[in-house]
Amino acid sequence: MNVRRRLISATAVTAATALGLGALSACSSDSAATGNTDKFDVVASFYPMAFLAEQIGGDHANVTSLTEPGQEPHDLEISTKQRAQLEEADAALFLKGLQPAVDEAVSQTGIKTKIDAASLTSLEDHGGTEHAHEGEEGHAEEEEHARDPHIWLDPVKYAEVAEGVGKAFEKADPDHAADYKKNTEALVKKLNGLDGDFENGLKNTKTKVFFTNHAAFGYLAERYGLTQEAISGLDPESEPSAARVRELQQEAKADGVTTVFYETLVSDKTAKTLAKDAKLKTDVLDPLEGVTDKSRGDDYFQVMEANLKALQAALGAK
Repeated sequence: MNVRRRLISATAVTAATALGLGALSACSSDSAATGNTDKFDVVASFYPMAFLAEQIGGDHANVTSLTEPGQEPHDLEISTKQRAQLEEADAALFLKGLQPAVDEAVSQTGIKTKIDAASLTSLEDHGGTEHAHEGEEGHAEEEEHARDPHIWLDPVKYAEVAEGVGKAFEKADPDHAADYKKNTEALVKKLNGLDGDFENGLKNTKTKVFFTNHAAFGYLAERYGLTQEAISGLDPESEPSAARVRELQQEAKADGVTTVFYETLVSDKTAKTLAKDAKLKTDVLDPLEGVTDKSRGDDYFQVMEANLKALQAALGAK
């Protein structure tokens, strides 16, 4: 897809022809190994971005994720190979503020189409400036860093991002614009259906408060009239203070909280300790930063439906 890459490939083929057939086949396999394709090549920062790119790009896109399944996205460091992938891609789809290493790498590349999902919807502060992500060295004066990046856990905000990504794909690859538009409309329709499932499923519950390992579910809580209380902040690796743990134990009694949620990609030790001390149950509420064999579903929609069931059980849905 990339014009510059095609020119390089053509030169390589001419040279290989002069050297003979064996050289040509070696060159072809090298090209395949680097992921160069004639499709619209998109490098996505992590699973929620890759899922959007695959759903919207369909058969026309070749999508690569910088974050491996099972890898905690907040901790990602960009390798030399990944920088090369970014340079050769037709588009980069990322979420500014979630992965500082990705933000830096994308800003340093000459890639023409840079799609920042954070610019396609409105971000809010759910964790407070004291819970800025790792890599910011505790400095909270830059307000954007305190913004909660977990927009994909709100189906409505995720649909807004999908619409923006669709438009960006149409502009970057106009030959397939009609298909991107159609795929985007189908995805948004499914996300609207998911929003309806959550709204109806969480309308009548015994309690509106839930405890999580880290503050990933602020948008979801706000959308459906719930209150998220996180053991740690927006950063899943931060440790809670003893005072915070005592506060949560008291709140559990006051608000009828039954369950402490933990997640698949981060240690469940703190959540289970709190649950044991406060005599609460534990369950998984998946922030969907990556899908692995441990996930309760094979894709975004299946895992979100599993999250809905877990919330309904914990909140005492009627």
